[in-house]
Amino acid sequence: MKNTDLKYGIEGQLAPELNVSQWVDKNGKEIAQIKLSDFEGKFKVIYCFQAWCPGCHSVGLPSLQKMVTALEGNDQVSFLAVQTVFEGAHANTFERMVEIQKEYDLKIPFGQDEGDATSQNISHIMKNYRTGGTPWFILIDKNNRVIFNDFHLNTEKAIEYLKTLR
Repeated sequence: MKNTDLKYGIEGQLAPELNVSQWVDKNGKEIAQIKLSDFEGKFKVIYCFQAWCPGCHSVGLPSLQKMVTALEGNDQVSFLAVQTVFEGAHANTFERMVEIQKEYDLKIPFGQDEGDATSQNISHIMKNYRTGGTPWFILIDKNNRVIFNDFHLNTEKAIEYLKTLR
């Protein structure tokens, strides 16, 4: 397969490990690396953003807030937010990520993914999930299959679906 044949997203495939080393818990305190196996048997919603992304602030983060609020108390769904840095590392910092968590009052874990030399200093999630930028939503089912991986999430339909998971 040539690079030009690659499409965004990896729907239907097993979810690759996150490979994000910097995390904060729901209260903004640094914690150990989170792995998908930490959410075994649960549905996972991963929101990818950058601090300087206007669409993340106007659409993505409000959508995430709405979903987290609507699913509060549903222990079958886990939410994660990850700053997937692929440009502007000077502005899309760990400190700014923590500020955004607080600014949007999102009581979910946040991760900072700047990648490393193995990913040409581009987010591992962006490389492994073939995301197209930010804001980006990744939905992973209980069997660790990626069922959604795209910019355009219909928030209302996603909430309706997620509420059926018990």
